[in-house]
Amino acid sequence: MKKLTAILMGVLLVFSLAACGNNQQAKNTAPEPSSESVGDTISESEKTEQPSEMPSDSQTESEDNTNDTDMESTGGKTLIVYYSASGNTEEVANYIASATDGDLFEIVPAEIYTNADFDWTDGDSRVSREHDNEDERNVPLISDTVDNWNEYDTVFIGYPIWWGIAAWAVDGFIKANDFTGKTVIPFCTSSSSGLGESGELLEEMAGTGEWLEGERFRSGASEETVRSWVEGLGL
Repeated sequence: MKKLTAILMGVLLVFSLAACGNNQQAKNTAPEPSSESVGDTISESEKTEQPSEMPSDSQTESEDNTNDTDMESTGGKTLIVYYSASGNTEEVANYIASATDGDLFEIVPAEIYTNADFDWTDGDSRVSREHDNEDERNVPLISDTVDNWNEYDTVFIGYPIWWGIAAWAVDGFIKANDFTGKTVIPFCTSSSSGLGESGELLEEMAGTGEWLEGERFRSGASEETVRSWVEGLGL
């Protein structure tokens, strides 16, 4: 009886050892992750992080709106530049500014003309001497440049007519500025003289800009008259 029991115990021990060996072999031969599966995992991780670095739709829309605002804030403005001896040109300039919602810039000589200087019947007056000697027409100005000049697309140039041409106080401003890309419109005031060649001469002096035909206004021209002319320009 004892002998039979020992045999059975031996058989069970053999089966137990065989089972353990098979389990260990199964563990040792289990497949490891391939390099392709690791690569796929990294790739998926990068795909997950990438969108967080890109602007969201709301951010993109905000940036587009900002760009549009920047574009709208530059260019398209109107400037009215004028020299006025007795106030008539200044009055017309103000009417143009009202009609166009434009900005005003007054040309002011560094040495202001007096009433005696304007007496053209006196051969020794300042304007008479300057008329007779072109070298004296170089009139220094308090300022010949405008802030934010590049923002203006349309520039009106106003002046009184002196001896059939633009009052030479405007010459310094014309020479000091680049009118490239701007539409330039001359206007003048006089009691009897017309615009003449004053606009063409200023255009030649400037050398740049698209100059339109100007307009002459009599002294004391009404705002309605000036506004009607501005509206007819189709700006």
